[in-house]
Amino acid sequence: MLSIALAGKPNAGKSTFYTAATMAEVDVANYPFTTIDANRGVSYVRTACPCLERDERCNADNCEDGKRYVPIELLDVAGLVPGAHEGKGLGNQFLDELTNADVIVNVVDASGGTNEKGEPVDIGDHDPLEDIDFIEEEMDLWLAGIVERNWESVERKSRSPDFDIDDALADMLSGFGASPKQIAIVLRNLDYPDDPIQWEDDHREALARDVRQRTKPIVVAANKIDVAPTENVDRLLELDKPVIPTTAEGELALRRAADNGLIEYDPGDETIEIGDGVTDAQREALEGLANTMAEWDGTGVQAALDHAVYDLLDHLTAYPVEDASKWSDGSGNVLPDAFLLPDGSTPVDLAYAVHSDIGDGYLHAVDARSKREVGEDYELEEGDVIKIVSTN
Repeated sequence: MLSIALAGKPNAGKSTFYTAATMAEVDVANYPFTTIDANRGVSYVRTACPCLERDERCNADNCEDGKRYVPIELLDVAGLVPGAHEGKGLGNQFLDELTNADVIVNVVDASGGTNEKGEPVDIGDHDPLEDIDFIEEEMDLWLAGIVERNWESVERKSRSPDFDIDDALADMLSGFGASPKQIAIVLRNLDYPDDPIQWEDDHREALARDVRQRTKPIVVAANKIDVAPTENVDRLLELDKPVIPTTAEGELALRRAADNGLIEYDPGDETIEIGDGVTDAQREALEGLANTMAEWDGTGVQAALDHAVYDLLDHLTAYPVEDASKWSDGSGNVLPDAFLLPDGSTPVDLAYAVHSDIGDGYLHAVDARSKREVGEDYELEEGDVIKIVSTN
């Protein structure tokens, strides 16, 4: 399961985002370091289900009238403060928790209502643009510190006649989630001495920054748009970075209202339908949220997760079936499973995602739409429905 980590300074709204995205109860309060121990839960990314092409919608648990929700892991940890890479605040604990994340959502208080330490100030007093680069900088310097502390091992290995710097760095950074292929790409783009003993701090820091960018891409959730000055959000959107306007509190309110039957709403919808059984106060609050959604194309929570997986990580959704005609499993369930795979994945990769035994026994695959066999080097596309034929 892919893992998305929520980053940001304290009190930016990470725990509210986490609660809205998972509907799991966690501590949410208006003071720094509300979160001490990391929260882990299951959330979902949203895509169009292939059942939209059929006369009837599928009966999958995670499909709502053609809106398919595919599970991912969501991680909420303690907030970062300046100097976190040196251990300030709960920095080391936070950064260590990021090791296994595939992508980062940097939750920023777009309202400017919290200072750099996460302490409440008047709306607009703090410039939210200052909270963008500092998160990246803390992560980069933290990884640079790891590289520095472990560099002696690379120097020792370099004395061996069969030394390969790609292999040495891949070993050192494997715990950070860096693959040998990513390390090779990073080194091709760096100018560095052949002898690791000649490397200086600038070389190691450049290595750390590039590795972090490739292994932990970041999308910014410009949170609290319901109270943020419009110019703040506009300035954030002008950045050369992926920025999603977000109201985590609004999303949480909508999900609770939907659970209570007050509105018609599915996560990621850009509009809501308010029911008749609401009070005047509830209607006023919901209409205010509807206006915010109309201005910013929804609450942004689902959009941030979707962008992280489908755009930053370049993943796609594939649907394995046993019956290519009915698009079902052996029990007749239509499109029961959905898997997130990297762009460029093949039917063999999908087979292994289903189960290692299925992959080991892979024979061939059939495109359920065309009913034609596809080669094992066929590159899957978003929404492909594939029948896998295996000896196991």
